[in-house]
Amino acid sequence: MNNLEVQSLSSEHLLHSLPVFMKKIDGLINELGIELEHYQADHIAIRINDLQTAKESHQQWLPLGREWSNAVINGRPIIILGFHTPIKAGKWDIESLELPYPGEKQYSQQGWEHIEWVVPSTAFTVETFLDDVLTKFPKLEEQWSELEKKGIKVKLSSPQGANERLSNPTIAFKKNGVCIKLHPHSLKRVIESEQQS
Repeated sequence: MNNLEVQSLSSEHLLHSLPVFMKKIDGLINELGIELEHYQADHIAIRINDLQTAKESHQQWLPLGREWSNAVINGRPIIILGFHTPIKAGKWDIESLELPYPGEKQYSQQGWEHIEWVVPSTAFTVETFLDDVLTKFPKLEEQWSELEKKGIKVKLSSPQGANERLSNPTIAFKKNGVCIKLHPHSLKRVIESEQQS
């Protein structure tokens, strides 16, 4: 039994456990009052705490897709792999996987961590993007000030790779070890913007 299997982090185990993860994601979607059925589930992300396991995971996922990007963002490599065949996750077909190599932060649990949806917007800043999101999802706007009381952690950020030309502000909602992120552009578009530089 290899290291990934011991830690239940093999690609086979993760794909098998995806329905359980999606049940938690669906619960958070419903609690937030956001209707994402008609939006693209852009990518799914896994979190791994040690470098050797991340390298092994990277190699294990490679036969299932093509490496779109291997960029250093916020001081650590982040691998983006485009699946040859999108993976089915609930109502969505997800075209890519995000595998960040570990940084200083240690995650309380390893494995599936978040899914990001594309909510199209021309916003350049996270504040303007938030305005767009709240307009599109009135149920979210109604309870915005109550989210913290419900145990939902909200994080607004603007992560950026070294050569990125396309601003992709992000809103993250986290509860019970799962996270939903919304951003205006797909990873594929962001990566294409980097490669044009």
